[in-house]
Amino acid sequence: MHQTLDKSLVRALEAVSFPTLGHFLEHGFADSSIRAQVPNVKVVGRAVTLKLASPDAIAVNRALAELVDGDVLVIDMNGDHSHAPVGAVTSCAALAAGAKAIIVDGVVTDLLELCETGLPVFARGTSLLTTKRLDAGDAAFNEPVLCGGVFVQPGAIVLADDNGVLFLDAGTAAEVIEQALASDRAEPALLARLRAGEALREVLSFEASPEHSRA
Repeated sequence: MHQTLDKSLVRALEAVSFPTLGHFLEHGFADSSIRAQVPNVKVVGRAVTLKLASPDAIAVNRALAELVDGDVLVIDMNGDHSHAPVGAVTSCAALAAGAKAIIVDGVVTDLLELCETGLPVFARGTSLLTTKRLDAGDAAFNEPVLCGGVFVQPGAIVLADDNGVLFLDAGTAAEVIEQALASDRAEPALLARLRAGEALREVLSFEASPEHSRA
């Protein structure tokens, strides 16, 4: 069953700068090698998970058939960074289903076509080698998976942009979102002061450490 995210929380997350959340959170950030393959994207969505024990395209197709509006398909390749489970057809099908993105702890293919389709896709890189129509029956759908070193629960909030990927639960998001939005609102004034030549210690209100003082 697809869990519904609180609409007001989604709107707030869409408004915040994701790197700002990194000032207030320490956990849930995927390995930095998982990067946007389609540039200039920002994603707020709900995790639908798939773990592949073998490079099985049929399992991927079955997962795609379950996607609905707002989903982010998160694929755990079980350490396989050679076979690409996502390409032109996969991304087009996900977009047509209303998915927000696909995130692969592994590689993808058809990079040019992925960019043309426009669905945000995140992965460790690209490969010519792809999954096969095995129908092995050993995939796990909508169970906890590992993606970029983070254990991801089905229904988790997914935040992803050109800087990286963050998985978190609604409670954690609600705890930090107002602080993060306030930080975003304050940043333009801080930048303006720095650009005007004001000293960093005055802008950020800190004292220089004695050991860092120049003789």
